[in-house]
Amino acid sequence: MNVNFALLSPEYVLVGVAFVVLTVDFLLPREHRIHLSWLAAGGLLASAVVALVYRWDTFETLYDGLFIADDFGLFFFVFLTILTAVVVLISHDYVRQHVSQPGEFYALLVFAAVGMVGMAQAGELLTAYVSLELLSFSLYVLVAYRRDDALGNEAGVKYIILGAFSSAILLYGISMVWGATGTTYYGGIAEHLAANEGDLDPTLILGLALILAGLGFKVAAAPFHMWAPDAYQGAPTPVTAFLAVASKAAAFALILRLFTQGLMPALEEWQVLVAVLAAATMIIGNLVAIVQSNIKRLLAYSSVGQVGFLLVGIAALGEVDGGVVIPNGLASEAVILHLVGYAFANLAAFTTVIAVDNHIGTDELSGYRGLAQRSPFLALVMTVALFSLAGLPFFVGFLTKFYLFTAATEAGLLWLAGLAMAASVVSLYYYLMIIKRMFIDDVDESDLLPLRINVPGLSWVLLAALLIGTVGLGVYPQPLADAVGAASGAILPGA
Repeated sequence: MNVNFALLSPEYVLVGVAFVVLTVDFLLPREHRIHLSWLAAGGLLASAVVALVYRWDTFETLYDGLFIADDFGLFFFVFLTILTAVVVLISHDYVRQHVSQPGEFYALLVFAAVGMVGMAQAGELLTAYVSLELLSFSLYVLVAYRRDDALGNEAGVKYIILGAFSSAILLYGISMVWGATGTTYYGGIAEHLAANEGDLDPTLILGLALILAGLGFKVAAAPFHMWAPDAYQGAPTPVTAFLAVASKAAAFALILRLFTQGLMPALEEWQVLVAVLAAATMIIGNLVAIVQSNIKRLLAYSSVGQVGFLLVGIAALGEVDGGVVIPNGLASEAVILHLVGYAFANLAAFTTVIAVDNHIGTDELSGYRGLAQRSPFLALVMTVALFSLAGLPFFVGFLTKFYLFTAATEAGLLWLAGLAMAASVVSLYYYLMIIKRMFIDDVDESDLLPLRINVPGLSWVLLAALLIGTVGLGVYPQPLADAVGAASGAILPGA
């Protein structure tokens, strides 16, 4: 049993940063507390550097497989901590205006990051569950952070009730899998499934179905998505961005490792179910988004649709040929690539929403009328983000969706690939509705909206970086593709 605790050095740094931010918050005068965002973001980036130093080109496990240090875990550690650092920075202006104790807010984000990296590196179901709950508990508080707001209270209550319900389903499924297989380790589950191929215990099948349902709640896959629109609308907008991007990336990191290293021998049992779940998620998310009048609710249903695209990649993780399961390495690469591309575009969109909300005080679509006249730069960033989410050429979203659809085709899921393409066309319609408001509709002076929106320097830099990433990765994705290939190879070595 390996007990090389140096492997956990990045996690120690993360936890230390959270407690340092909380402590410094008590000691600093109120007027200087806003600068805690730099401390939190710097600590998150420092933990990513420590991870690169200690885990570069490493494959080791702690406690006989409870914790796995490999290229997959390293990729998601760096990716998730950078995402959290960006969310910390985009929340700077919001926290300055609305939060009296910023240390608590930033510490919760860092604790959430600890849970997320644990989900990506867990090699056993209970370890993954504990990490998931650490993330969930942090999010419950963050979503309900606006205590004096009716929508915030409603969002918090709905999210915690449905989150607890989904956690119970997930934990019950884990208990049934343990009862049927005698293990909660991914490797042990895979061995049991391979040894009992074609004669699986009904208890095991039910347990796997419950685990899939529980994870479906966490990623807001239809029909388990009912919490998402209200939570997205009622939460502080930086928290909404964190929910939409970072927490989903962590959940899919868990799903990827579980399905490839634990459930792959039972591909025939779960592939059709995941494919149907993907189809329902794409259809419901993209159709309901059309009728939304609130930008945060629209982006919530958009993110539901994006989860459907990601589930297409999960369904395509392998194919059965002559009774033998053949892993599809392209599918796992496609899922990781889409998570990165989706993160750039969605963070750019939400950073724009935050900038508009801070100056106009509304997140209704009507507030975006004539945005191109009031702030051409914000309108440009939002347009590029929406085009990328729709999957148009020259943006990173086109590349990632091309990978996903190709992987589905190679796995024999032609009908699912066709449906995904149709869903992308539908999504373009409601994205164009926003663009129409920004560039074609004129500002109505009766609305008393500011004729100019001045973007703060920090937001301007973040928006520019996200804009460059969204376009740059679409034009030249090779460095990212190399890193994704290494991460995918760690969980699908035989692909």
